[in-house]
Amino acid sequence: MRHLTVYLCTALFFLASVSAQEVDHAATVEAYTEAFNAQDSAAMARMVTDNVQWLTVNGDSVAVETAGRSELVKAMDSYFASCASCRSRLVDVQVLGSRVSVIEQASWLVGDERRAQSSIAVYEFSGSRIARVYYFSTN
Repeated sequence: MRHLTVYLCTALFFLASVSAQEVDHAATVEAYTEAFNAQDSAAMARMVTDNVQWLTVNGDSVAVETAGRSELVKAMDSYFASCASCRSRLVDVQVLGSRVSVIEQASWLVGDERRAQSSIAVYEFSGSRIARVYYFSTN
């Protein structure tokens, strides 16, 4: 009986630590989205690995949009300068181990009209930081 109790306690501890890690990954993606909406590329940079990659998946092709933290910051600063009204909202968040998949609704203004489109993105983590983002184009 004592062995069963030790086994159950160990199993519960393991499940609790996995759950805590998954919650942290989801929270990081949410914080990353908040930093995006604040157009704060420096805050975004603090949540990614040095060699982060942003990949766009379009049909049977995958394009590397950015590679590296400094390139991500440069790309985001350029993007924010071109679209001050761009915002993003996470519609659904699912965690599976080191990956977080989201349905994201991006929106922006055209004149006085707000336009929007939804996409799927998968955030891959290395430890507590985002290492790779797969963004599935809506084309």
